[in-house]
Amino acid sequence: MIKRIVAVFTTLALIFCLAGCKTPEKPVITPTTKNDVCTIGLSFDSFVIERWTRDRDVFVSTANDLGAEVNVQSAGGDVDTQISQVKYFIDIGVNAIVIITADATALKDVIKEAKSKGIPVICYDRLVRDAGADLYISFDNNAVGRQMAEAICDKVSDGGTIVEIMGPESDYNVAQVMEGFDKVCSDHNMNISLKYNCDNWKPELAYDFANDNFAEISQADAIMCGNDALAGETIHALAERGFAGKIFVTGQDADLEACQRLVYGTQLVTVYKPVEKLAKMAAECAVKLAAGDVLEYSDTFFDGSQDIPYIAIEPSAVTRDNLDAVIIDSGFHQREEVYI
Repeated sequence: MIKRIVAVFTTLALIFCLAGCKTPEKPVITPTTKNDVCTIGLSFDSFVIERWTRDRDVFVSTANDLGAEVNVQSAGGDVDTQISQVKYFIDIGVNAIVIITADATALKDVIKEAKSKGIPVICYDRLVRDAGADLYISFDNNAVGRQMAEAICDKVSDGGTIVEIMGPESDYNVAQVMEGFDKVCSDHNMNISLKYNCDNWKPELAYDFANDNFAEISQADAIMCGNDALAGETIHALAERGFAGKIFVTGQDADLEACQRLVYGTQLVTVYKPVEKLAKMAAECAVKLAAGDVLEYSDTFFDGSQDIPYIAIEPSAVTRDNLDAVIIDSGFHQREEVYI
């Protein structure tokens, strides 16, 4: 009797199970090979400069939203390493390459090699000369220099003395910035007493230079620093001798600490460059080029041997007076971070 009851319950259980279950469907498999997915190689000089992490994150997020994958590499400031990384991108057959170059000329041959393999190349923020890149997208660097100089000339009488602490000569942006800066200074008869280039944008070199040449620097009316990191270490050297805030100092990139220094009064100006806009636009262009589409542009830039497509985004000079309007209201930095 017990066996019969067990058998009945077993049969009923099987019936209910079969009624409630469906035959499993075959999983849908989406191809993910490099031939089916748009892949972009993104090569950074280094992440020494604060803003580069923001550029990277916006670029990758935008490209991902457009269905592309991004392979990010950093060369740590070494030119040979960056060349090797670009060769790696070529070898694995990425669909487009975006380069924040470590050197204005050294990467031209590897860029030409990529183009010969049908891989479009974008020079991001910094130009590689004589390379014939498919696009140069950056900020108006000449305007960056002009805005720094104009901020100084608004505070210093004509004929004043200025020290220039710049980035490396291998970065073509430096030459463009200095062209704009020197033009305005020349119009106001400013005297440039010292010039120095910091290799690989290393901030500690600005600190060492300011210390080693303090006797002359202390007599200057203003110090033009090529970016906010250099400005920070220069101001550090000034502060150790009680001169912070007594000599006008410029920078660019609107780094968080630079914005804090505007509030403290130890830095006169930083030039804000909307990196989110630049990175987003560059990612959109990279995806278009990778798909074989033609870019829409109205300007060209002579790279030393030919005119190439050029997109320039306008920067904005930021002082303590317009800090809230430009930096806080745009969401670039939060109020509680700046006003600590």
